[in-house]
Amino acid sequence: MRFLPKEEKFYQSFLEQTTLSQKAAQTLLEACQNNALTPAVADRLSEIEGQADKVLHAIHVKLNQTFITPIDPEDIHSLASHLDDVLDYLEDAAHCLAAYKINPIPPPVIDICACLVRCTAELTKAFQALSDERSFDEFCVQINHIEGEVDAIERKAVAELFEQEQNPIQIMKMREIYDLLERTADACEDVADVLQNVAVKNG
Repeated sequence: MRFLPKEEKFYQSFLEQTTLSQKAAQTLLEACQNNALTPAVADRLSEIEGQADKVLHAIHVKLNQTFITPIDPEDIHSLASHLDDVLDYLEDAAHCLAAYKINPIPPPVIDICACLVRCTAELTKAFQALSDERSFDEFCVQINHIEGEVDAIERKAVAELFEQEQNPIQIMKMREIYDLLERTADACEDVADVLQNVAVKNG
């Protein structure tokens, strides 16, 4: 079943967003793995996020110029906005890690970043399946599963933080970082939820 006809090219913009999300997540993971989350790396995330903002703007322009959209306009807007949220949170997390000079990077942060790389990869697979008129449900299910993994890692990490860290300022810093990373996973899940709703409405 065709949801997003190729002539509308909305699917191409979505794929651009997911590809940029993957790139940002991979950049963040590699920097954390190498304990090299510098301001320069954070600025690189900002550059990627800026590219994604241009894609988001292009989607809004297409919506305004298209009288009949392939799916509900609010669904297109929701998908684009949630994909943009993924990059916003990745960028914010990178800047916090750099500004707070977190070194060494705690293992749970690295574990969550690895999950986010997987999550953004599943998003790309889902939108590629959408553009190829194939089922994308398995990818959405996988995204929901990964989001659950992130929740479990984050809850355990925060509990250990309160048990082991004596500096209240450090606790506040790490709580903010974990929150941003969790919100990134939540945004991925939001995209998956909208995709599944689109499938139900157009099934």
